[in-house]
Amino acid sequence: QVQLVESGGGLVQAGGSLRLSCVVSGRTFSGSTMGWFRQTPGKEREFVAAISGSAGSTYYADSVKGRFTISRDVAKNTMYLQMNSLKPEDTALYYCANRVSGAIHNPTAYAYWGQGTQVTVSS
Repeated sequence: QVQLVESGGGLVQAGGSLRLSCVVSGRTFSGSTMGWFRQTPGKEREFVAAISGSAGSTYYADSVKGRFTISRDVAKNTMYLQMNSLKPEDTALYYCANRVSGAIHNPTAYAYWGQGTQVTVSS
């Protein structure tokens, strides 16, 4: 059974940093794309970043480009999201997910999801 567990969320002031982690069990993700999404109440789940399984290519939403960095440790089956220069609008529940097929930015392309970790940025 595939399981994804996020951690690292919390409360931080604007301009601060957090690093999220996503540990994958039951499946090695070295050959598949992994992504981070976020969601706030009443809004659709939003793409944040992704990293491909083969070449490790990275993709970012325009809103986080230059501030967030996605990475992975294949040996630990763990993905990370380093978030710097955080803004209040980054406040959301952050999810990691494992892509099966489809557009990288589309949540429907991802079959496996974690439970989410809350990030709150105060102004």
